[in-house]
Amino acid sequence: MPPAPAPPPAPVALICGDEDFAVKQRARQLHDKWCGEVGGMDHETIDAAVGNSGEALKALSKLREALQTLPFFGGGKIVWFKDCNFLDDDRTAKAKDVATGLAELAAELKAFRWDGVRLLVSAGKVDKRKTLYKTLEKLGNIEHFAALSLDDRNWADQAEDLAYKKLKALKKEISSEALAQLVANVGPHAAQLHSEVEKLAAYVGARADIELTDVNAIVTRNKQARAFALADALGDRDLPKLLRTLDEELWEVRVGVDRKSEIGLLYGLITKVRVMIFLQEMLKAGWLKADGDYNRFKSQLERVPADALPEDKRINPLAMNPYVLFRALPQAKRYTPAELIQAMDLLLQCNMKLVSSQLDESLVLQQTLTQIVRRGEAAK
Repeated sequence: MPPAPAPPPAPVALICGDEDFAVKQRARQLHDKWCGEVGGMDHETIDAAVGNSGEALKALSKLREALQTLPFFGGGKIVWFKDCNFLDDDRTAKAKDVATGLAELAAELKAFRWDGVRLLVSAGKVDKRKTLYKTLEKLGNIEHFAALSLDDRNWADQAEDLAYKKLKALKKEISSEALAQLVANVGPHAAQLHSEVEKLAAYVGARADIELTDVNAIVTRNKQARAFALADALGDRDLPKLLRTLDEELWEVRVGVDRKSEIGLLYGLITKVRVMIFLQEMLKAGWLKADGDYNRFKSQLERVPADALPEDKRINPLAMNPYVLFRALPQAKRYTPAELIQAMDLLLQCNMKLVSSQLDESLVLQQTLTQIVRRGEAAK
């Protein structure tokens, strides 16, 4: 018995979400695929990124016209309603004329004869409660791309997966540690991650393998990753590097607009010391072993009892990028538990001085960090 014929493709697709880069990439991919399947030259793209309700109504009018206009040469037709930004609940979408227009469009799409016509809608955030969303969902397929977020415990794994797939497409291989460093440098930013992967591939040229040294040489570190450099120097007990990195960070504070950055730097250091305390405790409990292999370290983290650590993600080490924890593991051994407790006390005193005194912020930070790092040296 011959197999049943494949069902015809859905005539409608909505690609949406707050991960703008992924939405645009997927929409372009689907549009090109559809154009290849349908053929013809009469496809239309309508810019639906608008600034006010009047422009939104014009875009809706163009969409209706495009759907009703038959291809000049016959055959099929693809209509792309591109980068729509009024399907959420913002001011433009709430305008009475726009809301009415969207509801009327939904009714027209329900009654529309889709013979040879396909509609692709790409958008940012969408309101799933609205009639148009529900209509598109019934008529075709919806793909949603959520942005990577530091609030998501698995954001680093998702970012590594994105980078790895892109590298495979470029016929490149990357070591686990180099991939983790790449993600730690870039953070939860898909577009920048895509750009840095292409830059890496170009940097290594014909060479297929990408190593940690390549990432350190060419990948741009974002603001968060640069803050890690200060914390790393503290963990390494490298006083010259620590003071040099602190000077660089404070210089950025002076020329920038964020006048609270001194406190931000301090909180980053507090987080680092707290993480080293947690790591020491996890080593003592036998949950972790410092064997230097990143993949085994990640597996060990997955087996750490979740109820043994704080629920608050702001202080739970398991909510952090696992590579940051991996880097901090050998650093935790450079301090005794008593030294780390004392470091937290010194950082608390530093916080009080920064908030309540007129002392020079850079001097207060320098003195505090010097006390923390040299405490072990004095005991030798």
